[in-house]
Amino acid sequence: MGIEPTTSSTGKVLLPPGPDQDAILNQVNDELTNKGFLVSQLDDLVNWARTGSLWPMTFGLACCAVEMMHAYVSRYDLDRFGVVPRPSPRQSDVIIVAGTLTNKMAPAFRKVYDQMAEPRYVISMGSCANGGGYYHYSYSVVRGCDRVVPVDVYVPGCPPTAEALVYGILQLQRKIRRTGTLWR
Repeated sequence: MGIEPTTSSTGKVLLPPGPDQDAILNQVNDELTNKGFLVSQLDDLVNWARTGSLWPMTFGLACCAVEMMHAYVSRYDLDRFGVVPRPSPRQSDVIIVAGTLTNKMAPAFRKVYDQMAEPRYVISMGSCANGGGYYHYSYSVVRGCDRVVPVDVYVPGCPPTAEALVYGILQLQRKIRRTGTLWR
């Protein structure tokens, strides 16, 4: 009559909180106490570290940038997920494109993207960054930043809420965990 175990997207069995989970934790603790080490896969360890330390290069272009800033302050506090904004592309592994990307700004955006360290990820935030938004038919607007760089996660809305960005970051973390490789 208890809660059944579920399977994650990677095929691992996830146990609900309770005596079964406690027994496994006690077994791991005993093994660590007796042997002094645990055995794991390098990919799992590296992906776990990557998901807990995403450092985005904030690329705020328009009104969506206000919602992006809103996600960093105390109410939503992206720091608790290990998401710390960086001022330099050389220190970043994620870029959040928030707002309308114009043809004049596209080469600078691509240059910033190219300066980021591998593996690098892109979050497109807002309808203007996703597909041009209200300005889709303007001669000066790029119809989606995916025409300039490959996008990993799209966050819809005009402007999207801070909760939507937090959800998008959680989706990116899930995607990193799911890839299971050291190189993209």
